[in-house]
Order: sequence, then structure tokens, then C-alpha cells
Amino acid sequence: MKPTTRIRLTIAATSILPLVAQAAPDLDTLTTTEAAADLCAGKYSSETLVRAMLERASARTDLNAFITLDETGALSAAQAIDAARTIGNCRPLEGVPVVIKDNIEAAGMPTTAGTPALKNYIPQADSPVVARLRDAGAVILGKTNMHELAFGISGYNTVFKSGDEPGVRNAYDPSKIAGGSSSGNGAAIGARIVTAGLGTDTGGSVRIPCALNGCASLRPTVGRYPQQGIVPISRSRDTAGPMAASMEDVALLDRVIAGGDEIMAADLSKVRVGVVGAKLANLDVDTKAAFDDALGIMKANGVTVVEVEMPGLMDLNAAIGFPLALFEAYDDMVHYLDSSDSGKTIHELAQHIASPDVKGTYDGLVIPRKLPGPDNTLVDAQPAYEAAMTTSRPALQALYNDTFSRHTLDALVFPTVPVVAIDANPDSSSVDNFVMYIQNTDPGSNAGLPGLQIPASLGASSGLPVGLELDGPADSDRKLIAIGLALEGLFGRLPAPSR
Repeated sequence: MKPTTRIRLTIAATSILPLVAQAAPDLDTLTTTEAAADLCAGKYSSETLVRAMLERASARTDLNAFITLDETGALSAAQAIDAARTIGNCRPLEGVPVVIKDNIEAAGMPTTAGTPALKNYIPQADSPVVARLRDAGAVILGKTNMHELAFGISGYNTVFKSGDEPGVRNAYDPSKIAGGSSSGNGAAIGARIVTAGLGTDTGGSVRIPCALNGCASLRPTVGRYPQQGIVPISRSRDTAGPMAASMEDVALLDRVIAGGDEIMAADLSKVRVGVVGAKLANLDVDTKAAFDDALGIMKANGVTVVEVEMPGLMDLNAAIGFPLALFEAYDDMVHYLDSSDSGKTIHELAQHIASPDVKGTYDGLVIPRKLPGPDNTLVDAQPAYEAAMTTSRPALQALYNDTFSRHTLDALVFPTVPVVAIDANPDSSSVDNFVMYIQNTDPGSNAGLPGLQIPASLGASSGLPVGLELDGPADSDRKLIAIGLALEGLFGRLPAPSR
């Protein structure tokens, strides 16, 4: 299924309208914050920037980053903003193009959730998070590709593609995965097609793609952002989250969506972070070296780094993750479909799932309300869900609270994912790979905590991005962003991928 627009297909290079004479900025170095300032100062028009990004998108069809590329709508919106702009007096994102993961509703564009049954579902209203971006002046460039129904970490979705090979591809090496489930955002931002996007995160879905594609992202505290108008997995774990070229951009998008004053970089001499041994398991050589180097840089610049123990962390997490997500997935999807205009039932949705991994999960676990039991048996999911909600999840949250309090920590720091991007193929969506990639992102998700992903470096042997994550106490989002701003100043931005 090729990327679509509301008017016509716009993925081929020949479909891009001729660039206007005004010089476009260098997309390899541009950030959202810089674009907003440049546009407000009249250095170039929003139309010029939109056209440059459309041209870059047409040159990177191999990434399969887009499901809908809205050339006509984006150009129209940009032209209207340009006509109404008052130089020096602009909204925070006035005229800046952004992309939206295709499980978040944007009026007039399909919201497919990466699955065939919803390919013709076009909501008539924006979700609240998209409405806040538009109110701030953002131009929606398009809807991005994703792991089907957000149920995976690889982004290997065979349904929607613009390139010759299926699956969303890594910006730095198209033979590798982009990560999931906000795959298209990670690929588009990493490839310097756009500077920012809005994704969703249940167990790592804005952090994993940014770790693998070299962008910054925030999984907010659950409940910080409104969740209406988003195709769900788990009401206890789901949240929208910004993904962007820089930490400054993440701070800007967070301010637009959640409110608050501008966030300043933290004084690193007053920052105290903890390292948990359980989150240093299974690291590949590049990730271990990059993490060790990052810790060394942090220490050399005044950050206090302490080793801490979190007994039973991974066991508690295992008792929560699948029971929570798989049990809530049924009720939450039924509620979403019933309240939307999609006209689909959960059984019709499941019938047309194309990805074998997601199909197996839905047919074998979500629909029958089952969980894997001992000796390859299936057991009723409800008892495990109730135990997770009443016992294991409160215990996990208490463990985090005690660790932050007892060691006077601002955050825990660890590699976002244990390994760099693996080969893109059907095997990349295996259960083993899924479990490996969520190893470090999942526990904080199950506790409802905020998590910040920062690009650390390119792997010495692979040349692929390595990410660093900071997890903080509930509602410490702004402090995490402040620390991230300071750390980005130390690490710098990764170089653009070669083309």
C-alpha cells in the first residue's frame, strides 16, 4: 500500500512542485527551534520550508517513513500562515512542519494505525494533542508509518511502503530497522526530512526509534498529555510523546502540549543520577563503550553518578508488562472503535491484521483474553491483570520511589536499548528481539514514569546511533528536560546520515 495524500500521491520526486526562488535552510542541521525563529524573522517562508521537506521526503522513499504525505494540505496551510504572519510576533510553532504518527487522529487525513482495516478511516476532528500543535502554528506534513497497531519494536510493517523493500528503515543504514512503534517519526527525523514529530509510547515507542535513529524524545508521565483521539493499547501505560532533532525542540513541543514556561538547562553540578546494574545487561560492544564514554563525560562536567540496587526490578516488571498491555488492549480498542467513526469492530480489525507477529498476538492473546502460561499453555488473563494492578505495579512504583528518595536521585541513567539497530527482515519482529529492545524502557513505562531519550554518539564499529535514557520520578518531566538540555550541550548533535 503506497503512501497517500488527500488529493494525490506525492511520494515520487516528479510530484513535488518546483521550489520557489527563496533559499531553503540546511535541513541537515536545522532544528525546530531554529526554524520557528527563522520563520518569525522572515528569513524564509513556511512554504519554502515545506517544499524543501517534501523534496527530501521524495528522495528518501526507501525509508518507508510515511503512510500519508499531505503535499496539498501542507502547502495550503503554509501559504495561509505566510500570508497572515506578523514578523517578530509569532506563535511558538508558526509555520513549522511536523509529522504525526498514524495512530494519532488528525482531521482530514487517514488514521490507519498501520493496519489494513483502518486504511480508509478519516477522522473529522483533531485529537487534542494535534489540536494544540496546530493552535501553536504547526503545519502537519503527513502521517508516519509505524509497527502495525503499535504492537512491536521493529517497524517491519509490510502493508504501507514507498520503497522497494518493506518495513520502515533506519535513517543511518536502510538495511537496519528504524525501531518501533513510532518508526516513521524516528526515520524521518533521523534522515533530516523533518525536525519534529509526535509519537506514542506504551513500552518504549518514542524512545526506541529515537535511540536507533539519533533523535531526542520524551515519554511524559502518564496523564501529562491528553490521550483522546489516539488508537490505544493500554490506558495504564499509553502516552503521546514528542520526538525531535534536539532536546531544545522536545522542550518546545512539551511546552506547547503541556504548558509552562521555557525550561533552562540544569546546573550539572547539582544533578545526581543512579546506575542500576540490571539495566546494563546484554549490551553490545558499541552500546557499552558509548554508555561508558557518556558517563565519563557526565562525571567530568560535575554530574554525581552513583551505583544503586533495585532488588527484584525485572521480576516485578515481568509480572506487569504483558498482563497489563494484553488485557487492557481488548477493552481499550473496543471502546476506541465504538467511539470513533471507523465503522469497524475489534474482530474485523483482527481479521485483517497483516503482520504475523501482531496477528499472532491479537488472535492468540488479545481477543481470547489469554496470557502465556507454563509449558506453552494459555491461561485466563484476568487474574494476572488484577494481580499486576493491585500488587505488582504498586510494588514497582514503591521500588522506584524508594530508590529515588533513598539515594537523593534526580534520575536513573542507562542505555535506552541494549544494542544498535539490527537487520530489517521478518525475524526482526521476533519475541526475543521484542523482549531485548524493551529491556530498559519497559520498567519505567509500567510504573508510569517519565523517560527522556538523548542521542549519545555513533557506535565506533557500527556507525549507528546509540541512545542514553534518563528516567525520573513521576511528574519530574520538566526537570528531566532541563538535565537533557545540559547533557545535549556536552554530547552535541549526531552528524547527519550520509546519502
